[in-house]
Amino acid sequence: MPARPLQLWQGLLLALMLAATLFPVFWLTMTAVKPPIDWNASPAVWIPKEPTLINFQTLFDPDAIRAYGVGGVSQAATKAVFGSLLASIVSTAVSVGLGLISAIGLSRYSTPGRATPLVILSGRMFPPAAIAVPFVIIFSLTNLMDTYTGLIAVYIAVTLPFSTWMLKSFVDELPREIEEAAMLDGKSRLRAHFTVTVPLIKGGLFATTMLVFILNWSEYMFAQVLSNTRLATIPVQLVKYVTATAGTLYGVQAALAVAAMAPLIAGGFFIQSHLARGLTFGAIKK
Repeated sequence: MPARPLQLWQGLLLALMLAATLFPVFWLTMTAVKPPIDWNASPAVWIPKEPTLINFQTLFDPDAIRAYGVGGVSQAATKAVFGSLLASIVSTAVSVGLGLISAIGLSRYSTPGRATPLVILSGRMFPPAAIAVPFVIIFSLTNLMDTYTGLIAVYIAVTLPFSTWMLKSFVDELPREIEEAAMLDGKSRLRAHFTVTVPLIKGGLFATTMLVFILNWSEYMFAQVLSNTRLATIPVQLVKYVTATAGTLYGVQAALAVAAMAPLIAGGFFIQSHLARGLTFGAIKK
């Protein structure tokens, strides 16, 4: 097949894949600006004729949507947004920090056995539903139920194996001689790691941080099981827009989902150069 027709077919295939990938985002965004009458319209309304921001207003003023004859929203999303930010930022920082120290230790120093990294990663192999009940029992006995401290502890425990394993792969790609040269210049082992190793793997560090933050930001199972009245996150808040009286408030759900995507898109945009470097770091094995 000539080169030009082949490039044409490749371009067409990429365009179709891009359209399939972005369609859910398009539909979600359009639903977020639809008035309630268009939520369940048949045939479906692709682009609303009269876009509105009432769905976004309802997130922080539950009574705003009653002007459209729709009720059933009892709680603003402010608490859920704050809860997701608090739990995700703190747990991500701790998980990546501990994972970095663990990764350096596993990569540079002797460990009890070669299977140790695999044992650490095995913590990610358990389905959340299998370990949610033990957490509920333990937290009920320690008064950590329905607290951000308990939720953050769970997020750290669940994501720490992932951050450790991922960061270890980046540290493994660096030659030891670089750190040894820094030690010969008078730096301690710890200082050599934090002044030489960490800057060299900053792309991987950014990529790991972003992926761990996404895991924590979108987590639903533990947030739902461990919450009651004082604790709330965005995934839990989305479920509250399915009501017995007004049905499913699709527009309000879509508005909250669009708002939840904003920090992820902004963060990915600002660190895209580091993110691309981190995701390809170590792709070529020596």
